[in-house]
Amino acid sequence: QVQLVESGGGLVQAGGSLRLSCAASERTFRDYAMGWFRQAPGKEREFVVAISWSGAFTSYADSVKGRFTISRDNAKKTVYLQMNSLKLEDTAVYYCAAGSRYLGEYEYWGQGTQVTVSS
Repeated sequence: QVQLVESGGGLVQAGGSLRLSCAASERTFRDYAMGWFRQAPGKEREFVVAISWSGAFTSYADSVKGRFTISRDNAKKTVYLQMNSLKLEDTAVYYCAAGSRYLGEYEYWGQGTQVTVSS
């Protein structure tokens, strides 16, 4: 069982930056591909970005390409999401997730952290 805890959310003005962190409890964290998803009010959860277990491969949603960057530190069992040039439409609850396969299904989910972008 992998427990994931997100942090770093908050209120930021449009054009600003935030860095989200997701800390994992599992010692085998390095075996898992990781992803970030988000869910805005009244909308379905959507994929944001994924990273392979080694960090060698990443995949971004078109809506965040060039603005968001995912990275991971396997020694610290943490995955990060650097979000720059934030837009109003980035407002959502952000969830990190862990899965056995890169771009496959995600078996474990965090509780989410709220990101609110204001004008």
